[in-house]
Amino acid sequence: MELPLNAHTIFSSASRQYQKGQYTEALDSLNQLLDLTRDAKTYALLAKVLLKLGFRSDAAQAYQLAGEEGGLRSEHFLAEAMKLHFACGNDDQALSLGRPLLEQAKTDPELAYIIVTLFLKRDQADILGPFKSTLSASARQEHQVLAAKLLTSDVGNNEDREIVTNLFRRTPSNPVLLSAYLVFMQEVNNFNEIENYAQALERVIQSNNSKFLRAETPFYNIHWCRDEKLNRLAAALDQPFPPGLPKERRSMPHSWGKKIRIGYLSNDFWGLHATMKLLRAVLTAHDPEKFEIVLFCYTPEKYLKVVGQGRESWGRIVRVEHLSDEHAAQAIRDEQIDILVDLKGHTMNSRVSILNHKVAPVQVAWLGFPGTTVNTDLDYIIGDHYVLPDGSEEHYHERFCRLPETYQPNDPAGRPLPATTSRAEIGLPEDAFVYASFNANRKITVETMKAWAEILRRTPDSVLWLMCPKPEAQAHILRRFQSYGITTKRIIFCAKVDYEKHLGRIPAADLGLDTFPCNGHTTTSEQLWMGLPVLTPKGTHFASRVSESLLHAIGVPELVTADIDAYIEQAVALYGNRAKVAEYRQRLTDNRMQMPLFDSERFCRHLEQAYEMMAERARNGLEPALIDVPALPARTGSFAQ
Repeated sequence: MELPLNAHTIFSSASRQYQKGQYTEALDSLNQLLDLTRDAKTYALLAKVLLKLGFRSDAAQAYQLAGEEGGLRSEHFLAEAMKLHFACGNDDQALSLGRPLLEQAKTDPELAYIIVTLFLKRDQADILGPFKSTLSASARQEHQVLAAKLLTSDVGNNEDREIVTNLFRRTPSNPVLLSAYLVFMQEVNNFNEIENYAQALERVIQSNNSKFLRAETPFYNIHWCRDEKLNRLAAALDQPFPPGLPKERRSMPHSWGKKIRIGYLSNDFWGLHATMKLLRAVLTAHDPEKFEIVLFCYTPEKYLKVVGQGRESWGRIVRVEHLSDEHAAQAIRDEQIDILVDLKGHTMNSRVSILNHKVAPVQVAWLGFPGTTVNTDLDYIIGDHYVLPDGSEEHYHERFCRLPETYQPNDPAGRPLPATTSRAEIGLPEDAFVYASFNANRKITVETMKAWAEILRRTPDSVLWLMCPKPEAQAHILRRFQSYGITTKRIIFCAKVDYEKHLGRIPAADLGLDTFPCNGHTTTSEQLWMGLPVLTPKGTHFASRVSESLLHAIGVPELVTADIDAYIEQAVALYGNRAKVAEYRQRLTDNRMQMPLFDSERFCRHLEQAYEMMAERARNGLEPALIDVPALPARTGSFAQ
């Protein structure tokens, strides 16, 4: 729109005054002009003048008005307005301009930084994925750091791996990026890169650089770090919640009923998840005369469509997936839960932060995460004497609650004993001695590879059977074995298959070889269920002691070796003593329905004793303390499947 002649004259005058640095005069001229016309050009010049006079918030408003007038430069004006609002701390105003600028922000790292920061403050990260590449390509460090925060929890995400690699190559001395880079390299078993930075990693640890550990995800820390003292530092905040919160929570008014009300919190309440393969028989075995069970479920809808899950038999279900942490906590309080048990800890998509909202008089960690759950208001961690031995207490902020035989539940009714598969059907040599590992390939460390290579070197008529569906990881594993002098034909990979089919193929192996420092958990109990002996070295943290617990509970403690050297020696010795292997297999078959590992009813009674002991202390106003649950009298016969 053409300005009226007098308006045009005033604008020109204001523009000249601005160019000469006469900002006060220019402001007076523009105030006169606004009485005559209000257009984008005028508002934009007003914004520039206000900025020169130090009125940034007012300048932001002027730019916003310029953008709202439309025209070719409207997005530019809105972007300037958002940047100024953000700089002034006017988050709401900046956010109101963010959505129209989402497309522009995909190529503008400064805009992307503002939008991402604002949406992250409001826990709205779902729309921010497109900005990762833009931020990571920026030369500014704060942009790069924010790009790292947008990484998904899916370490199989190739875009995330490329971003982390680019960031790390730019600043290899950054311990945070080193941590993230090594996680991605371990996911594809890139042992060369892992070893390239092993010394740098060791230097960081030896220098007590807590920044590195505090930046690391606890889940991945336990995969390589066997030191419980360091495990506790991973992702730990200086003050995750007010120090008085636990005491305040425990002293809140609470109505205890005749029955103990147990709440289980998880997003794994669906039949095919590994946790439910272990847990469901215990849920259905709870004594309804003594316990009321409520499942606080945030399982994604797509998993609830699986037919025949039997969810209705696991307990009363309260859906909290669409509630904020505060509202989810209130939903749990509304149920008057006595003991809330978190089943996730530091695993993918966990909402363990709900427990920092004073949810129940007793709050417990169990099963999902093998270690201390840092940053979370918890009273107890449930384990046993193997995974939580005496001397480890100082490395946990939770008090120990130790079950007498094993911490891991199992479901004998829901875990079938399918017909076994022949070696010919799955491509295994008929006459070879078959070592096997079905653990996640990320658990295969350089140290584990060296041990396996030594075993294969000393057992010429043997092969190693690995479940590893990723071609890139397979290639790295094969190259590493070749570097150790092991021919690739001795390494046989298998894909993931349906659960029953997987169980049926397990007995085709002769001996299971555990990974370290992170053992198999559900995978170990699956092998023992199917009668396959599993060899493991004694561990130094929870995740490296799990198989020890399971082997004791099934009655074959001899398969726990003193160290890695003994692990190698025993693997070689069993290769030369097939009769001993057969003896172990028969013992596993005989013990399956007699020993504690697969006795879900016995396990449930021990777990209920633990809950009763926790509740008794809480009712009497006592602080959490070490609980060692006494064992029930031993069974004299087998239990029903």
